[in-house]
Amino acid sequence: MASLFTDRALLWLGALLYLAGFLAGLIGLTRRQSPTGLRTMLNILLIGGWGFQWLGLYQRGLVGRGCPLGNTFEIVQFVAWSAMLVYFFVGSTFRVSLLGLFTAGYAATLALVSLLIPQWDLVRGQKLFGNNPWIEAHAALAVFSYGVFGLLTLTSLMQLLQNWSLKNKRLNGLFWFLPSIVQLEQINYRLVLLGVTLLSISLSVGASWWVRNIESVHLPKLMVTVGVWLAYLIVLLLRWRGRLVSVRFAWVCLILFGLALLSLGPVNANRHGYQPVILTPR
Repeated sequence: MASLFTDRALLWLGALLYLAGFLAGLIGLTRRQSPTGLRTMLNILLIGGWGFQWLGLYQRGLVGRGCPLGNTFEIVQFVAWSAMLVYFFVGSTFRVSLLGLFTAGYAATLALVSLLIPQWDLVRGQKLFGNNPWIEAHAALAVFSYGVFGLLTLTSLMQLLQNWSLKNKRLNGLFWFLPSIVQLEQINYRLVLLGVTLLSISLSVGASWWVRNIESVHLPKLMVTVGVWLAYLIVLLLRWRGRLVSVRFAWVCLILFGLALLSLGPVNANRHGYQPVILTPR
């Protein structure tokens, strides 16, 4: 019975509930269920999935004595978890039913892929942040911002679908549930603003510590992180000035997040100064 409550078992439960939410939402759309009933059912499954995922990450954090960001597996799980958390606030604020379906599919994909690739979880950092709460906060905020940018990618995809449906006069089926272009523009702007803000705070916190200990700065990791921050900052400024809007803004966000995900590899591979722990299969 105890084996049912291991961290990986809890993370599997979370991922499967995300997948169940996605499939249930998809079936509900094809059967044209009412938006209110669909949103309620979807949110129950997603809250359950998020809760199990949080418990799994919490257990791993206790073992690693810090925020569970010790390897690629944990980082990907944390990105999925943070994206779902942001959805709960965005979805309740804007009452966007279809965003829950997109987020469920996105979180389920990230969680299941990370669980199905054992190599991502073979080695985990022990005392990864050296018991330094500032560095831990820096890392957590940085990865959380990736969750925000992931949700921004989903809303950007929705905007592209809505734009296509309006141009081609396809307003039935899945497209009927899409938010309006105006609403998606508002959501996208707030999400990119939130993501840039979190990443800016993360870099500021990290910089306040690094100036005291220059030797702890990993130059390639710093360059990649600053590069991602600078790219999204430029997108935010162009969006604010009205020079990057609508379809072009959505496409840039899609491409930029793909590059941001690729940056997680060199960032994670560039760690040193912690005790590696070889994990046994569970």
